[in-house]
Amino acid sequence: MTTTPPQEIMEPSTKAAYRQIRANYNDETITVYQAYSEGIATAAVKHQKLNASPAFSMTRMTWIKPSWAWMLYRSGYSYKDNRQAHILALELKHETFKNLLRKAVLSHGPEMEQAKEEGRGKGVSVRVQWDPERDVRMNKLEYRSIQIGVSGALVKEFVDGIVGVEDVTERARELKKVLDEDGEGNIGLQELVTRGLVPVEREFELDEKLREVLGMNFAGAEKRAGASHSGAEGYNNSNDPASKT
Repeated sequence: MTTTPPQEIMEPSTKAAYRQIRANYNDETITVYQAYSEGIATAAVKHQKLNASPAFSMTRMTWIKPSWAWMLYRSGYSYKDNRQAHILALELKHETFKNLLRKAVLSHGPEMEQAKEEGRGKGVSVRVQWDPERDVRMNKLEYRSIQIGVSGALVKEFVDGIVGVEDVTERARELKKVLDEDGEGNIGLQELVTRGLVPVEREFELDEKLREVLGMNFAGAEKRAGASHSGAEGYNNSNDPASKT
């Protein structure tokens, strides 16, 4: 997993921008997470290639998540079902990550509505949605976490941009064990980071043009309007084993 410089760890209750990409990253790569079946995950780690197993589809949409807590929530700490029993931390090149975002369309925005009206909805290669962020105890937070769906020819670009694959399933399960045993909630985020169970996630800054593409500058208006877009339950993707078709 990407290492970050020492810094003060902020509890997730601290106010954050309504839409902001928070991730564990260094100068060259950003960590994103996905959960897979044992066959896909084992082959990916062994060969350091996400598509090493023939079971991995290069044509269906695959969803990536920079938030460790949201990955834990989505996969039930890896216990949700066998299709997501292994959580992988993928080291993705910054430029690949940004290139994918440059091609993104918000799954709940006017561009997607227009694409659907024109019959192009299924042809959008990168979709972005902002779902309620969670803390590692699965409590819903007031701000949003980004989910990025990649499909079509861009799946290859995504896979080729991965420079490291690590199975972090045991880390997720150990974290759950620690939290379950901490019935009083005495263990803070700083201690979980020190134990190596939670990564330090910082804001991943983007230029103004990319912020506009991702709808980051209009989040305040959306929140005041009471809009709620929790599109995660609408995933339809065999490369995200959390999906329900």
